[in-house]
Amino acid sequence: MLGFLEDAGFSFTDDEYDADVILINTCCFIDAAKTESIETILEMASMKTEGKCKKLVVAGCLSERYRDEVMKELPEVDACIGTKELRAIVSACSLQEEETATPDLSGRRIITTPGHYEFLKIAEGCNKYCSYCIIPYIRGKYTSYPMENLLQEAKSLAAQGVKELIIVAQETSIYGKDLYGKEMLPEFLQKLCRIDGIEWIRLLYCYPEDITEEFLQVMAHEEKICHYIDMPIQHASDRILKKMGRKTDRASILSTIKRVREIMPDAALRTSLITGFPSESEEDHQLLMSFVKEARFDHLGVFTYSQEEGTPAAKMPDQIDEALKEQRRDDLMRLQEQISLELMNNKIGKELQVLIDGYLPDENVYIGRTRMDAPDVDGFFYVKTEETLNSGDLIIAHVQTANAYDLYGEMIKRYESAE
Repeated sequence: MLGFLEDAGFSFTDDEYDADVILINTCCFIDAAKTESIETILEMASMKTEGKCKKLVVAGCLSERYRDEVMKELPEVDACIGTKELRAIVSACSLQEEETATPDLSGRRIITTPGHYEFLKIAEGCNKYCSYCIIPYIRGKYTSYPMENLLQEAKSLAAQGVKELIIVAQETSIYGKDLYGKEMLPEFLQKLCRIDGIEWIRLLYCYPEDITEEFLQVMAHEEKICHYIDMPIQHASDRILKKMGRKTDRASILSTIKRVREIMPDAALRTSLITGFPSESEEDHQLLMSFVKEARFDHLGVFTYSQEEGTPAAKMPDQIDEALKEQRRDDLMRLQEQISLELMNNKIGKELQVLIDGYLPDENVYIGRTRMDAPDVDGFFYVKTEETLNSGDLIIAHVQTANAYDLYGEMIKRYESAE
């Protein structure tokens, strides 16, 4: 969207008081996201009197799902753009009365992350229709983007200084099946690895039932691909998994985890779990606790079940009390904290690659991430050195101490790329 707008002559500001048009890209995946989106709209609406704002535009999932309600209940909003209407963003933001033609979808990306890492979305939508999830109803069926377009976008990002490419979709592991008749993620990853400038490639949202042997072998043998897999699991009670509409079971998940670690003993695994799903019993909760003990994930997030209107689970009987959901979430997070601390302490004394994200002048340390840590969701490596480093620099650092989520140590040397 930003690329379209820049091509049409718009410039950008981070200061809402200085903006003629304010564009809010929303989420409504769960109630908390919906609430945050609405609160942001109301907050930015005040800029029509306090700032220079002449137009307030709402884009994304809230617009897609609640367009009529947004326009009716929030009169401050001038235009709504759904998830499939990217080309309409220029006319929606235009301060002219007439419609403005929009450029083709091949327009340039405008980088809004720190610059040395960027996300590459390879598909839209989802075919799974899990009983708790609204995404297929908002985003539609799974649709892969053409590989040649994605490779061109990746080359463009590399030319702009991106070192770490983070591959995302509602589900990355089945990329290409709809377009090419077979899963093309392994071939796509191999082609990405040939792009000069990209040093790390990280994968998010690989569902365990779709992780193939070919994919794991490519990941293991391509130096640029981080040995990091984010595999959403949601639960480990077979009864709850079935009610969720998940196409897997506890034994299969554990088998996949075992195979990942056989091929890549250094693999970092992240997952997310839902606690308090309708009818979840204490026995189901204890099954989940024992699963977490056995699986020993490097990173784990736990979310309380959100009763989303329009989903099958929202109508299920035996909805769980919020206090009990939170108690079970806290049980799991306390357990994971113990596991994380043990795993992090095992890294003391090791030498690891670190991608520098920034500098904390008050503490005189640089912050970065290892190949085992994705931005925003995982931990940091706090690095001391007398050298001057920049965001995006790759170094080798020695781990001296650790806590449950972060590492601390000293720089040894700059990393020399294989390229």
